[in-house]
Amino acid sequence: MKQRTLGKSDILVSEAGLGCWQLGGDFGPVEGERAEAVLRAALEAGIDFWDTADVYGAGLSESRIGEFVRKHAADVTIATKVGRDGELYPTGYTRRKVRASIEGSARRLGVEAVDLVQLHCVPPEVLYDGDLLAWMEDFQRDGLVRAFGASVETLEEAKFACTHPDLASLQIIFNLFRQDAITELFPLAMEKNVGIIVRLPLASGVLAGKMHAGQTFADTDHRQYNRNGEAFSQGETFSGLPFETAVELADALKPLVPEGMDLAQMAMRWILDHPAVTTVIAGASRPDQVTRNAAASDLPALGEALHAELAAFYHQRVREQIRVPV
Repeated sequence: MKQRTLGKSDILVSEAGLGCWQLGGDFGPVEGERAEAVLRAALEAGIDFWDTADVYGAGLSESRIGEFVRKHAADVTIATKVGRDGELYPTGYTRRKVRASIEGSARRLGVEAVDLVQLHCVPPEVLYDGDLLAWMEDFQRDGLVRAFGASVETLEEAKFACTHPDLASLQIIFNLFRQDAITELFPLAMEKNVGIIVRLPLASGVLAGKMHAGQTFADTDHRQYNRNGEAFSQGETFSGLPFETAVELADALKPLVPEGMDLAQMAMRWILDHPAVTTVIAGASRPDQVTRNAAASDLPALGEALHAELAAFYHQRVREQIRVPV
């Protein structure tokens, strides 16, 4: 597994990371034995960057990770998030409560200092106010966090956060269905030495190429209850595309997949071909999914001609159908 340095921090992370939202049961029940199997598969595959949040399963994802790391003495980098807990979101942010929330994450993870704490898609006006970023700087100085970053919804928010001198990372939506960051953010992030953590690399799974129009999901799965942004930003579900449209577009990409890859592998490799990207966090509810995601690090680059085709596909067929600001 190849590694890259996370922005201006001294943290080395695997190119393929593990998204741990599903370990909180927010996509449907995940029993403890299966959660442990997923984490074990990640460790065995060399995936040493695990991304979670305090609100995933109301702390269950963090607790499972912390228990696994203690049990197996796992040498991994754990990133969590702060800012969407009901005590804080949307208007309850105070220095005391934010610190208490991070301390709660540290207890569940079983650490004194959290490797990376990211602001968790806080309201734009709260982000732009600047207090949260200043507090994170203080928490880093106090030793509560090793590094801090921001997980954001839009490129405008990303560009604002990128200007903070101590920000180590930005977590953004970036995939074959959301390509604007290439020109709008990546040059600035590289100039400021801010690492890019990519979430939703497969657009909620649709870029795996195995879904079909009319498909339904469990009632507890955001791909069912948030299809039209009913619970949180629509961009977090199928990258802001209508589900049936996303399925149609994914199918249209299949003829472009190089020999020896499938659509999901091409989608993951396409992301890693961008030097601004540090790591790609893909969720997995089964060990075999973890192994396949990890393999993207060893795949060959796609080549300029295919990158040009995929860019044209996005601008001609995808971009205008996204229903949220990119």
